Amino acid sequence: MFTSPEQFAAATKTLFELQMNTFNTLASKAVQGVQQVVNLNVQTARNSVENTLAAGKEISQASDPQAAMAAASQQARAGAGANAAVQYGSDLKTIIDDINREFHTAADAHMAEAKNALSALIYDVTQNVKPGSENAVQIVKAAIDNAFLGYEQVTKATRAAVKQVEEQIAKASDMVNQQQGPGTPPNQ
Repeated sequence: MFTSPEQFAAATKTLFELQMNTFNTLASKAVQGVQQVVNLNVQTARNSVENTLAAGKEISQASDPQAAMAAASQQARAGAGANAAVQYGSDLKTIIDDINREFHTAADAHMAEAKNALSALIYDVTQNVKPGSENAVQIVKAAIDNAFLGYEQVTKATRAAVKQVEEQIAKASDMVNQQQGPGTPPNQ
């Protein structure tokens, strides 16, 4: 058993720090994902404006109305807007998949670290048990188990928050794709 209240406090502090590290890591991954989506949206909007300006310039520099119509027709046949929408959807899916993979990898690593720390604590508790202290050991084990349950709850809550962010990103992507017609560049 712990030989002093300081040892128990240190063990509790270690578990709390593990919880906070996991929460910070997972929240950071979620924020990075949102930042990537924002960057994708800005780049897509920039590309859309540049393509529209280039097409407008080409049409305006046509020597006659027939050449202007030919240039406009060429732009429509090229399907630049549809290609941009497909590329946007592909890039967004890649970002979401990366967020999900990094999130689960980080969560699993932190969970394994917490389990190892708890195993060491339980080992320490059971190695130094004096006869007649079995009830005290059970109380300490219950406290450690409760701390680990709290750790798992933080991880689950953070996973749920990341899932919600992913769902909102997917909904936003669907809305963008639904608002676009064939040959129309994405609106951002």
